Amino acid sequence: MNRIHAKAGLLAATAVTATTASAGISALSALSAATAAAAALLLSGPALAAVTAEEAARLKTTLTPLGAERGANKDGSIPAWDGGMTKAPAGFKAGDARPDPFPGEKPLYAISAKNMAQYEAKLSDGVKALMKKYPDFRIEVYPTHRTAAAPQWVYDNTFKNATRAKLVDNGHGTEGAYGGTPFPIPKDGYEVFQNHRLAWTGTYIQAPVRVWVVTADGKRAMASGGTQSFRKQFYDPEGSLEKFDGYYQLGKFAVSEPGSKTGEAILAHDNLNASNPRGLWQYLVGQRRVRKAPSVAYDTPDSVTSGIGLFDEAFNLFGPIDKHTLKLVGKRELYIPYNNNRAASAKVADLVTPGTLNPSLVRWELHRVWEVEATLAEGKRHVVPKRKYYIDEDSWQIILFDGWDAKGDLWRTNYTLTLLAPDIPALVGNMYWGGYDLQTGAYYLNMASNELPSQYKVVAPLPRSFFSPEELANEGAR
Repeated sequence: MNRIHAKAGLLAATAVTATTASAGISALSALSAATAAAAALLLSGPALAAVTAEEAARLKTTLTPLGAERGANKDGSIPAWDGGMTKAPAGFKAGDARPDPFPGEKPLYAISAKNMAQYEAKLSDGVKALMKKYPDFRIEVYPTHRTAAAPQWVYDNTFKNATRAKLVDNGHGTEGAYGGTPFPIPKDGYEVFQNHRLAWTGTYIQAPVRVWVVTADGKRAMASGGTQSFRKQFYDPEGSLEKFDGYYQLGKFAVSEPGSKTGEAILAHDNLNASNPRGLWQYLVGQRRVRKAPSVAYDTPDSVTSGIGLFDEAFNLFGPIDKHTLKLVGKRELYIPYNNNRAASAKVADLVTPGTLNPSLVRWELHRVWEVEATLAEGKRHVVPKRKYYIDEDSWQIILFDGWDAKGDLWRTNYTLTLLAPDIPALVGNMYWGGYDLQTGAYYLNMASNELPSQYKVVAPLPRSFFSPEELANEGAR
């Protein structure tokens, strides 16, 4: 069975990577009918084999070290990758707000409901829906800058992972990967999702954050505020594949405001393999004890966003997604938010406006993305039975996704305001994201550090004990 998957995967990979961005079509359309049918079967389920050494060699020639197309698109509107941005701003100190890397640039053009038909092929369904719903909503398109980068040791590990990593647990887990993108030359949607889960955004991180919600009538309120901490031990430079225990990320959100929520906290231990237990705990002030929280997953309304978002929408993908099957549609050019340092430093009142985030403060660029379609698996239940995800080819992060309800109506759209952090270096897409309920008109901005004393900050190694349920109880007692 593995040999069959591997052979089919090579055919699919050849087809997908042969896609030209200028054509704007999936590589599947270039196959014969018989081959397309076989590839479609593959792309709806997980492939199991790593790539060959010959394929991996492309990471040093036509592909970037993380697997994106190194070259420009046909008309040059997407430039070639030249190494990304890796130099911190002059005088930068950890925790500083990172300045706009391109302060003198002006939008090339704006797209709204009035002219979106002209650009429809490069717009997501959710963005088009926002344009139709809000006449004043627009996206301001700036010159594209491929700023995403990572340390050399991440590139080196990615090269090793290419020929040793493989999917397990029916595509929801990974073996043989450490310290880099696991599947830089992906064969299916499951590999692309594992790349997102393990995207490079730093190792030890803390940030003061607030969550803002806006009601359908335009009223803004702070839903939660506190400190978000990460220990991304998959990317511990002192670690190794042999010593890695499978828990790729430990995260904690400790609430400090508003007063009615002070002391609450959520703790998550995320494992690389779905067959190993995921640790989830919650401390609620009213109960004064730490409890396991298995409901902090899937389509449970997210208490952090006052229920507007769902828990599996947090950080653009939070927890298991085994209620859906994943299909790799292909690669396409799409307008997505990118290099949004200006938005990350804006005043809250200026950015979080009625209807949508302020279009004048959100920077959009044209980039190549992988499109993955998630469809409800047979026998499973979820309030969002269909989603489309768009993953940036350079950083392997979900930048935008849309969701449909059981009637087939477009219901939700989320996009992240990618923060460029050349001091790490990284393009950070797991903070500053907005989620829209297209049916009620409510939306939120999650994990935003606007007007707070510190921004997404690299810190000294956070010990495992900091992320223990016992420490959660101690913090709550204080």
